[in-house]
Amino acid sequence: MTTNAQHPDPTFPAQQKPHGRPDPDGTAPSAAVIAGTGGTGGTGGTGGAGGAGGTGGTGGAGRAGSTGGAVNLAPPRLTFLAKPAASTPSPTGSPTPIRTKALEGAEYGEQQRTEGDHDRAGRLLSASGREEERLVRVGLGRVVEPGDPAAVEAFEGMGVVEVWEQLRKGLPRLERWSARMAEVRPERDLARGVEAGARFVIPGDDEWPEQVEVLAEAGLQSRRGGVPFGLWVRGPAHLRQTLEKSVAIVGARACSSYGEHAAAELAGGLADEGVTVVSGGAYGIDAAAHRGVLASSGLTVAVLACGVDVSYPKSNSALFERIAEYGLLVSELPPGCSPTKLRFLARNRLIAASTLGTIVVEAAVRSGALNSAGWAEQCGRPVLAVPGPITSRMSEGVHLLVRERNAVLVTNVADIQEAISPIGTRLTSYPHEPAGPTDDLDLDVRRTLDAVPVLRPVSATRIATTAGLDLATVQECLETLAEADLIEYEEVGWRLSANHRRSLGAHP
Repeated sequence: MTTNAQHPDPTFPAQQKPHGRPDPDGTAPSAAVIAGTGGTGGTGGTGGAGGAGGTGGTGGAGRAGSTGGAVNLAPPRLTFLAKPAASTPSPTGSPTPIRTKALEGAEYGEQQRTEGDHDRAGRLLSASGREEERLVRVGLGRVVEPGDPAAVEAFEGMGVVEVWEQLRKGLPRLERWSARMAEVRPERDLARGVEAGARFVIPGDDEWPEQVEVLAEAGLQSRRGGVPFGLWVRGPAHLRQTLEKSVAIVGARACSSYGEHAAAELAGGLADEGVTVVSGGAYGIDAAAHRGVLASSGLTVAVLACGVDVSYPKSNSALFERIAEYGLLVSELPPGCSPTKLRFLARNRLIAASTLGTIVVEAAVRSGALNSAGWAEQCGRPVLAVPGPITSRMSEGVHLLVRERNAVLVTNVADIQEAISPIGTRLTSYPHEPAGPTDDLDLDVRRTLDAVPVLRPVSATRIATTAGLDLATVQECLETLAEADLIEYEEVGWRLSANHRRSLGAHP
């Protein structure tokens, strides 16, 4: 077979390392496949039991089939909805090793032209270890809709490689997904992600946020559920470390000026405390929260219902660029994907599962923000509600969360910190007015002070009558009040002191 043919898709590299395909039963490639094309080396002689020479056709350039037979590329058993027993992960979760090992080799182009689309999918299984798993997960992210409950049920307990192989074979009851296999090109998705400055993070990578695996036990909501196959990440921050101390701020798109101000103030205050703010990048509350963090030079994460290279809504394009420059854009959808209603609902589960709690600023009775709050409840995360005017329809859903679903009412950053911190830490006290000069006075002294006129002096006898106390007690109380500079004596009697009149806002 000619090995230097050009690949019809210009996104593939010009040179690639040859790699074997698994046998139809899913076992390791044969020695002949690993060693070369299997056969005769042309004029140079025979290439041994398993291999032939390179492009020139001389047998000396090939590897002997006897040595190739010792290589075992059988795919490892991987857990579909839980973290697999990981090999050594890439420090950053970058797909670079995939491009250098799984994509290099001039033989690939000719194979794709001469074999069917399903055979091309099967060749993904010839990569080894982490590279194989990453490619398979990229492909599954293109085939299976995010949070598809039918997929969660159909593939329960199966490894991702096993799922991929069954879809490739087009087994019964899998037609709804295998129909997409002909259009799947994981290598192209990875290349497009690299062009957009994105990386694909999978379970076992150093960047993988393990807290999202709670979705395996969180059940379903709005026909969505399950752990994502992987996460596309765009931005300089480290995903796992960024989400270790994070909260979500969600709310209405058509928010009021009050809601927009509250979201920005809370987000900025949380950023000052070193808390990452996660939201969905939408209009209204989401955008206000992101901008509040950026104004405070903090970290913010936008979880999208489209590819990380797609700006939706378009008017937030500049905001997304700023987030990608200083924070992170995250999505489980491959590059180039557009948003749909179900993808927004699937996105909400990632926002809730990846954070320590979800804050709802404004939400109507029927609102996507309440869907995020529901996911937070199912993931065991606290739901926090910012109250609004009782006359505002945009706050009806928030008040419903407090009244019916035991959401925690919060009005400032301290309340939020208490709710997301370990029990017994970051406790807040009830608000109190500052202590005044009359707070520590006993009852008789206070009654005497109340009977002293503000400006026009009166005698002690008149004060005693007004206070309802005997004259001796009033005389003692007047001396105490004079020592505290609360009253003063004039020629004809007592009145409040100038300092005390000023503290009360009275005329001096």
